[in-house]
Amino acid sequence: MTTAGPTTLVIFGASGDLTHRKLIPALCNLHRKGRLPQDLKILGVARSAKTDAEFRDSLFQGGVRTADMGPSPEEWQAFASRIFYVQGDVASAPGLEGLQAKLGELEALADGNGNRLYYLALAPSLYEPAVNNLGSLGMAREPSSQSSGQSSGWRRVVVEKPFGVDLASSKRLNDLMQAVFSEHQVYRIDHYLGKETVQNILVFRFANTIFEPLWNRNYIDHVQITVAETVSVSQRGDYYDQAGLLRDMIQSHMLQLLSLIAMEPPSSFDADSLRDEKVKVLRAVRKIQPQDAHSHGVTGQYQGYGSEPGVAAGSRTPTFAALRLFIDNWRWQDVPFYLRSGKALAEKTTEIIVQFRCPPHLMFPMAQGADLPANTLSICVQPDEGFHLRFQAKAPDTWFQLQPVDLEFHYQNAFGDQANPDAYERLLLDALTGDASLFARNDEIEQAWMIVDPFITGFTADQAPPPAEYPLGSWGPREADAFIQRDGRKWLRGCGGH
Repeated sequence: MTTAGPTTLVIFGASGDLTHRKLIPALCNLHRKGRLPQDLKILGVARSAKTDAEFRDSLFQGGVRTADMGPSPEEWQAFASRIFYVQGDVASAPGLEGLQAKLGELEALADGNGNRLYYLALAPSLYEPAVNNLGSLGMAREPSSQSSGQSSGWRRVVVEKPFGVDLASSKRLNDLMQAVFSEHQVYRIDHYLGKETVQNILVFRFANTIFEPLWNRNYIDHVQITVAETVSVSQRGDYYDQAGLLRDMIQSHMLQLLSLIAMEPPSSFDADSLRDEKVKVLRAVRKIQPQDAHSHGVTGQYQGYGSEPGVAAGSRTPTFAALRLFIDNWRWQDVPFYLRSGKALAEKTTEIIVQFRCPPHLMFPMAQGADLPANTLSICVQPDEGFHLRFQAKAPDTWFQLQPVDLEFHYQNAFGDQANPDAYERLLLDALTGDASLFARNDEIEQAWMIVDPFITGFTADQAPPPAEYPLGSWGPREADAFIQRDGRKWLRGCGGH
């Protein structure tokens, strides 16, 4: 899937936190595992002046040294020999002249036809100048062999979320990208799709026949997707107060999880087939009108949010949201999907709970007023990665007293301490090899905004009530409990408790 020849991974924003904490440690681990292309070079670009040695040392001190199972001195030296640095400014074409010269040096043996992966580890406001200047300097164009006219080197660009702040801005960003890069060159990264447990949803569903016959409206009552964080906004107030929870979490991560749970089996495991099915799911999600947002969701804000640094006085930005979505197709008609996420909550967890329908008739005696708990399947994405299936069994030495029990699978128990590499390892390797399966396509992004935009508009309208306040360390506002209870259901815990 990739082109032979030297490859350069160009990281714009090389002095930033993402590069130090995520990208370089992930690349170092891939190097230690022998998975990087042998002739790969890593070129950092930032505005400050540094030598190669100074840049390498800052990377080691900034993330690699403190990483779990960090490299030995010998491993680091071998990996660091791949790393180079050049001073540059993506905001202007002249600011990238040094980058052009450095790439010429690194690709000298390839006659300028080496492969390049541009990684935009930048603030979203710099996407436009970066892409425009790459285009104006001809650095996005894939070279062609003079003899055959065929491409003799590839150019790809990786873009971090957020992909716009609404549908209109997302379309503007896409138009900008496609004026310079073709769609096959653009890799929109959502690190959730690189998590082992998320990828295993596909294997769990489509490599095991015992679940797929039950995976529909006939047997499933509803689905809950929860992404809870214990941390507050803290020092990210400037960004978060503009983004809010629906943009920061639901539009990207949570709708990706929903699409994997609800999609139809693709005809083959390739990027186009997989992403086609995800788009079909998002297109089938029932769209609401802004004035109906409060009938389909609840927002909250933790106590003290308004005092966080960078947060505007009187801000109504939600730090919690719970939504109910429906998918209008034959498989899922009238099955509610509940999405819940928030900051400063009781536990850090990401989990998907599938609650099955109760038996239509129960022959066993039950205590007065007792209900038979439904079977539940819990997919624990983090932190205790695994799968839990809860079903009923007869308690020993009783007259058919029923008791819920679990079948459990834990990644650490089955595969060891190093079972779950960081998501960026898989995604960086896929971008280098040209596998776009776990990257979002433009039509996915736009469909997700079409789902979330009406909620954002409805929740922020002048006449809309403010987000409900909730205490730090709780599970959100009481209004969220009342919201799901009106449907005759309750919030479930599958990974840490029921």
